[in-house]
Amino acid sequence: MPSWLPSIPYPPARDDGYWAPITSTLDWCEENYYATPYSAEIVNTLTNLLFVYLAFKGMYSCLKHDHDRIFLITFAGYLLVGTGSFAFHSTLKYPMQLVDELSMIYTTCLMFWATFSHTRAHPVPLLLGLFTVALAVFITAYYHYLQDPTFHQNAYAILTALVLLRSMYVMELNLRPYFSRRHIVHKRLEKAEVLGEKEKLEEKRKDVRDQVIVAQMWVMIAFGLSVFLGGFAIWNLDNAYCSTLRRWRHEIGLPWGILLEGHGWWHLMTGYGAYFYIVWGVWLRHCLNGKQDEYDMIWPSWFSAPVVVKRAAPPSLAEMNGDTKKAR
Repeated sequence: MPSWLPSIPYPPARDDGYWAPITSTLDWCEENYYATPYSAEIVNTLTNLLFVYLAFKGMYSCLKHDHDRIFLITFAGYLLVGTGSFAFHSTLKYPMQLVDELSMIYTTCLMFWATFSHTRAHPVPLLLGLFTVALAVFITAYYHYLQDPTFHQNAYAILTALVLLRSMYVMELNLRPYFSRRHIVHKRLEKAEVLGEKEKLEEKRKDVRDQVIVAQMWVMIAFGLSVFLGGFAIWNLDNAYCSTLRRWRHEIGLPWGILLEGHGWWHLMTGYGAYFYIVWGVWLRHCLNGKQDEYDMIWPSWFSAPVVVKRAAPPSLAEMNGDTKKAR
């Protein structure tokens, strides 16, 4: 670090903080109680405030724009992840560790149920709900018995991968015009010369609209997943090279050493990536319900948080035809 940057030396780590002794099975690379006796890992604690902000942003959007209730509950679970992690890193107590880690499982289970139960006929949603609850209980009990973080990490990764892959499959099958049932029916009717010119234009507009939506969704997925996996990579580097990172932090001093707190970056990047994942789920649900003309996804820039909003009014027929002509 260039010598012209002002810095202050790192205070020594302590083991007599307010929440001592440590009872968690994990103690991360950030040194304990060096900044304040009231927070064991100050950077790892404060970076969870991003979860809190994005959770309230998501819940407000759900209430304002009439998103499905399951996503309001999911954002509440996302809030629990952030507050649980805040409490865990502040105290390094085992009960708070369970709140932090298991809330990740429970929130993903909500998305699992929402993804796999949608459009299913009774009693499939009920049976799937019972299975999901049983799975969450099993993971909770077995993790508490093992107290092995690897089990939790693998369970979370598998659940997340299942939900992502299922959502991608459903998105492609139902929205991409080439695969969608609506498009197949339209082609049959067109071949039979049943459709008039007005209906053909409308179907063309819908095909173009859905093609654009799918492309936008893939950009959103790629960006959110890249940020999430980037945070995961930094988290692994933080674990693997902890002693080196600690030495570098002391060499460059505060506040610059904060930039080398890899677990803090994990919170920021996975929190941002997970938010994208939930918002994509909200948008996909509206599209699967045939409400593409009623909702828009607003994402002004790469550094902003996207949100799905209800349109003030559905597009008029003239606007539909105008959009179609422009797309053509």
